[in-house]
Amino acid sequence: MRKGKPAVERDRQEGLLALAAALRPELHRYCARLMGSVIDGEDVVQDTFARAFVALDELSEVPQLRPWLFRIAHNRALDLLRSRAIRVAEPIEAALEIADETEADPVETLMRREAIETAVSRFAELPVLQRSAVILKDVLDEPLAEIAALLGISVDAVKAHLARGRARLRQINAQESSLPDARIASAAVVRYVSLFNQRDWDGLRALLADDVRLQQSMHPPRSGAADVGTFFTIYAKSEGLWLRPAWVEGREVIAVFESRAAAKPTHFMWLEWRDGRISFIRDYRYVGYVADDAGLVLAGDIQVLRARD
Repeated sequence: MRKGKPAVERDRQEGLLALAAALRPELHRYCARLMGSVIDGEDVVQDTFARAFVALDELSEVPQLRPWLFRIAHNRALDLLRSRAIRVAEPIEAALEIADETEADPVETLMRREAIETAVSRFAELPVLQRSAVILKDVLDEPLAEIAALLGISVDAVKAHLARGRARLRQINAQESSLPDARIASAAVVRYVSLFNQRDWDGLRALLADDVRLQQSMHPPRSGAADVGTFFTIYAKSEGLWLRPAWVEGREVIAVFESRAAAKPTHFMWLEWRDGRISFIRDYRYVGYVADDAGLVLAGDIQVLRARD
């Protein structure tokens, strides 16, 4: 914070950020689908809050929180998509007659249900404006006027992108297999899971590289084997947790269950390895919403584990 700011103003800013934290799951639902990845979506959410914290320190007036955070997240996601050179240009056609009523007709309801049930990764196949329109309207149920304000286009343009995005998404869903292929877990992950389930914390610490890094949403990053080793000390306090190898978005991860008998995981983590030792840990324990749309698939098991089911 800048020096000289009244304490009451600092308290107000901190209160606003605490209130904004309640919007994290909704922001993630948008960002994950916009990026086509629950993992990349959480990275955007993290960056959004970091940028919001800095911006609040410079603003003379407090903005309307929800649209302001969505604007920051939207712009940041677009920056990342542009940097990957995957943004697809699309012409604007005449707007179709799409209602914006509180009581949606059966067709509207069906389209929204299909969008909500669509795998996150499939949204990446839509051009960005179509993608944003479908997510905001059919997943988050935003009014057309607010979608237009966020995207910086007219309501008629939103209707056009929404109609075309819905049609394209239905084609994508019809072509894609409903269940992802299960994969076999690597020996390194199997070893990690076995040591964790045996509560062999010293054995796990022995796997850490000297320069290992740990990242957990809403917590400062840790680095170095000694500091990251406390990660296992914290987990040791949670009795009954049970790990299983899994896959998310083509990435090998580790699903974390509240108990061995639990039907679905609460969250997941993923590891990076170098010369047989762990060089990086990304843990989603404190943002369980990331697993809501992840489509976790247990290694060697066709069963799809969605936290919302």
